[in-house]
This record gives sequence, structure tokens and C-alpha cells, in this order.
Amino acid sequence: MHAKKLFPRFLLTLALAMMALVAVGCGGGGTGGDKAADTKKTVTVTTSFLQDMTKQLAGDYVNVELIIPAGEDPHLYTAKPEDNKKLQSADLVLYHGLHFEGKMVEALEQLGIAVSKNFPKDKIGQMDMNGEVVTDPHFWFDIDLYRMAVKEACTALSELNPENKAMYEKNRDDYIVQLTELDEYIKKAIATIPDDRRYLITPHDAFNYFSRAYGVTVKAPQGVSTESEVSNQDIQETIDFIVEHKIKAVFAESTTDPARMEKLREGAAAKGWDVQIVGKEGDQDEQLFSDSLAPKGSQGDNYIDMYKHNVDLIVKYLK
Repeated sequence: MHAKKLFPRFLLTLALAMMALVAVGCGGGGTGGDKAADTKKTVTVTTSFLQDMTKQLAGDYVNVELIIPAGEDPHLYTAKPEDNKKLQSADLVLYHGLHFEGKMVEALEQLGIAVSKNFPKDKIGQMDMNGEVVTDPHFWFDIDLYRMAVKEACTALSELNPENKAMYEKNRDDYIVQLTELDEYIKKAIATIPDDRRYLITPHDAFNYFSRAYGVTVKAPQGVSTESEVSNQDIQETIDFIVEHKIKAVFAESTTDPARMEKLREGAAAKGWDVQIVGKEGDQDEQLFSDSLAPKGSQGDNYIDMYKHNVDLIVKYLK
């Protein structure tokens, strides 16, 4: 009799236990959500530009790991042990190419996809530096090339997550519309600067694609990489250019030392010309972005806002 009473109680206990297991397996209490998050693919990107690009295309459907923090100079950045771990453990690695990530090229070529890999050769900037032809990696200032990079990133993401391909492609198309609108914004803004004032002086040669796209003459004492040496001759040639064209302002960059531009101001003053240094106090709101976006939460922390910030600043001081 005692055994008969225990048996139904045992069955009830077993049934309740099984129900509890089913509830946990179906995601009760958030466990299922954590598991879903764990199944997201990880995309490791080298720069804040590609971090933003991936976000525009994939949103929260992938985890994004950034190698070079916003505000740091990719030309000079050396990978840390934790960066190598991010590269090795990633499901997808996206990088610029064109030797922008100069000290990481070998590892990136083995592990990643360059968003510039299908650029037409005649669209890639070349410069002569002391008799040596070098590639200009700053393609993001040519919106046509940036569109190509977006398409390349979209293809890579779609291959990584085929189930999300339609969404990624829709996001790509929507973003390209925004880039086209940005291009029109820039053209209208630059058109307000008189032709004889369209001269942009910066610390290093990061704006040649911008020059080609929008008809602004650019000059810098340093080459396309901040790793290159700045000679006294280069500085003097830039000073002479400023004085000859009566240029009102020169611009500091967010990833270079603003004090570098002081030599240009002093040299111009010695020749009787007063030129203003924009952003000389290290105020990021008054500096051009060249090799990085702004840190998250700051003005210029995405590509479109960065470009508008640059153009608005150029127009403000050259108009």
C-alpha cells in the first residue's frame, strides 16, 4: 500500500522535472537569448572606418572587433598580442589594403579580405616620393571608391551569413543612397569657396582623392604615410606655396601633432604673410579627420558625419 502511494508521487516529480528542462531549453529566463548571442559570427576590422561600414551593413547581426582604436594612426600602429588573438579567432577579417595598415600587411594578407581588392587600377592614387612611386591608401575620400568598398564588405558578410544576405544587400543599397546624398552635399559646399581660395594645406598627404573628386588643390609637407620623413625642403616648399597663393588657413589633423603646423605659420610670417592654424590647440572639433573617425559618441564617429565635419570646417575657414 505504501509503495502504491509513492509511485504516483514519483511520476509527478518526474513530470515536473521534465517540464522544467523543456522550459530551459526553450529559452526561459534568457538562457536561450544568451545562446543565440553566442552563435553570432565575429568580424574583426582594422579601423574605425571599417567598424562603421560593418555596422551600417550588418547592424547587430555580427560581433565586431576593432584592432586600431579610433584616434590612433594606422600608418604607425603595431599589432599587440591581443590584436593577433582577435585576428586568429575571427570568422571574417576586413582590412583596407593599399598598404594602409603598413606594419600589419603580412598577417592581414594571409587572414583577411581587403575591401579595396577590386578597385580599378586607374582609380588608385599613385604619388612620387623622392623618386619612388607609392600607392595612396586614403581611398575613403573618393566616395565612388568607398561605394566599391561597401559592396566588397557586403559580399564578404553575405558569404559569412548567407541567411542574412537579403538584409545585408538592402542595407548596402540604402547606405549607397546616403553616400550619393553625401556626394551632392560636398559638391554644393565646395562650390561656395571662390576658385582662388580652394587650397587645402594639411600635415600629411591624406587628401589627394578629395582633391581629385572636388577640385581642391592640396599640399602637405609630409607624404602619404605619417611614417615618412619631413625634410626642411618640403617644409620650405609648403611655406612658399602658402605665401604665393595667400592661403588664409592651414589645418591640423586629429591623428597628427598640431604643433607640426607651427613651423608653417612661422615660416609664412617671416615672409610677411599671416596664416591661421585651424585646430592648433588640439580641439578635435576644429581638426580634420584623415586616418581615423572620431571615438564613439564624439562628432565625426561615423563616415558620413566625419566627411561633413571636414567639409564644413574647410568651407568655414577658406570661404
